[in-house]
Amino acid sequence: MTVSLKHKTIGALFWSFFDRVGQNGMQFVIGIILARLLAPAEFGLIAMLTIFMAIAQSFIDSGFGSALIQKQDASHIDECSIFYFNILVGIVAAGMLCIAAPWVAEFYNAPILVPLTRILSLNLVINAFGLIQTSLLTKHIDFKLQLKVSLLATFFSGVIGIFMAYKGFGVWSLVAQSLSQNLFRTCLLWLVMSWRPSWTFSFKSLRNLFAFGSKLLFSGLLEIIFQNIYLVVIGKLFSPADLGFYSRAKMFSQLPVQNLSSSIGRVAYPVFSTIQHEKQRLREGVRKALSMITLLTFPLMIGLLVAAKPFVTILIGEVWLPCVPYLQLLCIVGIFYPLHAINLNVLNAQGRSDLFLKLQVIKKINTAIAIFITYRWGISVMIIGQIVTSVIAYYLNCYFTGKLLDYPMHEQLQDLMPALITSSVMGIAIYALTLVKLPNDYILLFVQVILGVTLYICLCYFARVRAFVEVIEIIKPRIPIWRRVL
Repeated sequence: MTVSLKHKTIGALFWSFFDRVGQNGMQFVIGIILARLLAPAEFGLIAMLTIFMAIAQSFIDSGFGSALIQKQDASHIDECSIFYFNILVGIVAAGMLCIAAPWVAEFYNAPILVPLTRILSLNLVINAFGLIQTSLLTKHIDFKLQLKVSLLATFFSGVIGIFMAYKGFGVWSLVAQSLSQNLFRTCLLWLVMSWRPSWTFSFKSLRNLFAFGSKLLFSGLLEIIFQNIYLVVIGKLFSPADLGFYSRAKMFSQLPVQNLSSSIGRVAYPVFSTIQHEKQRLREGVRKALSMITLLTFPLMIGLLVAAKPFVTILIGEVWLPCVPYLQLLCIVGIFYPLHAINLNVLNAQGRSDLFLKLQVIKKINTAIAIFITYRWGISVMIIGQIVTSVIAYYLNCYFTGKLLDYPMHEQLQDLMPALITSSVMGIAIYALTLVKLPNDYILLFVQVILGVTLYICLCYFARVRAFVEVIEIIKPRIPIWRRVL
């Protein structure tokens, strides 16, 4: 990378990371408080609607957000055309959800889902007004501003949700939190950004952008449907409480990997797009992205897997203990999440949304087969099916990345192996602590965290893991005391 792009990328990674950690960290704390005030079944009701809201939201984006980022010479006419189109689609999607609400409630045999669906559909219209601003900030690799907006919106919506839960509003406190967060975020984006639409619209612009974005739309639809299909199946076949346990476990398992993967992925996509025609630079950028993200996600997921029981007990109480085995299995699924994300970013940055779509179709067929085989044996076996499909999906992603960049799977595994080995050693060490008779879960979790972090850093330092050394070189100028220690 050139010096200017390298510095811009490092700064963007810094702010993108703190944007995700700040927003999701605050949501995590808010979620813990709400989990202690609300019943698992109330979280299950919201989880039942997740897939419907996510599908409708994907139509609002329509792939245009990603197309706008990928197109380096996008005009103001392009931006305005997308803006007005998004608003129209948002209104139509919200209306269709309102009409479909009785059928959704009948499917789950839960009448309360009728008003819940109709109120939550307002999110679609609200979000449509902020898509352009978010896409432009991402395209310009400006995550510092996104951090400020996200933190403020998450904080004030969290206060509203907690207050309503404390006052006994039940599931409606979760609805109020969701609506207010999106409303605050959209309003703040309009306040802090100077971009404004003009009265111009071009079908030609939409057609040109849709040529790229349409494939991402269908890929995104498939991803959303199958990412949330387990919520639908579990919600249909099991109780709302069971779905609540699964959704909470899924949230905990995704929190570390999504924070880090999203932080790096949001920066990687526009950066990869900038150097899309320079194969060698792009290949090196992918190697660094994979090495750095797994340096952080592997120990987090393995550590959470081992410490799942005291973690759940302390944070949200023993009433949530049934979610522990789900959480442990989902941590294995989560290990693959950043590997998928980086490899797929390469395809998008290269403009190969056609390959992206083909991959999504193949992987989703595998997911459907796994669900059909495993659902009769319960939720844990269904998650084991997710692990198997994740392994297959990683192989498929690597195959196409290897073809485009001459970076085959065995080389990727060689780059990832140092982080996997050191993380596994750390995991074995903190698992050994569970065999020791410690007074309570608080002390056990505290000792596991301290030992895990210390041991992992020492292993990486003395083994001179390449990605660890590079991360230290990035952090050193920002934390002067580290110069003396390391």
